Parts: sequence; C-alpha cells; structure tokens
Amino acid sequence: MSYDFNRVWLTKKFEEIRKRLLLAISQLDAQQLNWRPDDTSHSIAGLIKHIEGNILERIVSGIRHEPILRDRDREFATPPIGKEELEAIVTERFQLIMDTLADISDEKLEQTQQVRNRERTNLDMLHQCAAHYSEHMGQIFYIAKQCLQQHYKSTSI
Repeated sequence: MSYDFNRVWLTKKFEEIRKRLLLAISQLDAQQLNWRPDDTSHSIAGLIKHIEGNILERIVSGIRHEPILRDRDREFATPPIGKEELEAIVTERFQLIMDTLADISDEKLEQTQQVRNRERTNLDMLHQCAAHYSEHMGQIFYIAKQCLQQHYKSTSI
C-alpha cells in the first residue's frame, strides 16, 4: 500500500498550521504572548512550548528514534519567552515534521510506537498530531483575540 496521499495531506496540514500560528504570533508582543486569561488557562507561549514538546516526543523520539528528554509539566510553566524565540520554535519544529514526512518510507509509517500504553502506527500518530496541534491552534487564536479585540486579523486562508 502506498501512503503518498497521506504524506501530501499531512504536509499541507502541518504547513497550514505553521503559517497560521506564525500569523497569529506576528500580531502580538512578548507580553501578550505570555499572558494567561486566568490562573487555570495557558499562555500562547506555554501552548507553543507544549506543541514543541509533543513534536519532540512523537516525531523525534517516536518516529526518528532520537533520544529526547521531555518534562511536560514544565512546558506550561515556562518563564516568559520572546516573540522571536516562539517564531523560531514554530518555524523549526514544523519544518522538522515536514522533513520527516518527505523522507519517511511506507514501512516506517506502518511501524508502531507506544502512546499512553497503546500501540499506534506512526501514520496514525502523525494524523493525531495534526488534530492535536489544530486544537491548540484554536486556543492560541482565542487568546490572541482576547488580547487584540477588534484589532485581531484572522489567519484564515
């Protein structure tokens, strides 16, 4: 079975997520990027660090089998992060996903990794990552709209 359709679809989806995240980030200053709506909510910076941690765990460690150290709890409790650093994280980490998709074989897509005590194929994990990052992208847009009010510019394509 060929997974070319999945590679193309996933590459387009991750590129869209990257582009829209960068458009949202570009509208905000460092204070807004680190602002939390309330004590139980996350900041955009925290959400970006969480996405980065997930990419490291699922793509770098899970698919590429490169060792990483992830501290999920610290992702949301990060000190303030600058705008340029957040833009670099989004740019570089999503490029890593797209590079992985460009190089991955069908056999590698069919291999499994352990996720929360469950075996999942790498292909399934990539689709799950696209959904997961899309959910957090919605949270990021909501926070950006709270900060910018009527000045927020939609990132819709």
